Amino acid sequence: MGTRHLARLQFRADGPAVEGAWTVPSTAQDRYTEWVGLYGTDPNVVIRLIEETDGAERVRKTWTAQGEVDGPVT
Repeated sequence: MGTRHLARLQFRADGPAVEGAWTVPSTAQDRYTEWVGLYGTDPNVVIRLIEETDGAERVRKTWTAQGEVDGPVT
């Protein structure tokens, strides 16, 4: 199985997600950036850029109303 690149949007941290998956990393990055522009100021929104290989996910970037961090928010 190859690597998938995902953009994941949640309107609250523990809520359901809207997600897109692509084989091209730049496409996922573009969607992540688009979602940050559209929803990034909402204090409840969490947006993630994720790399998935063989079912294992690695969060590359996370956006919340406080800004962007590399990796998951802890």
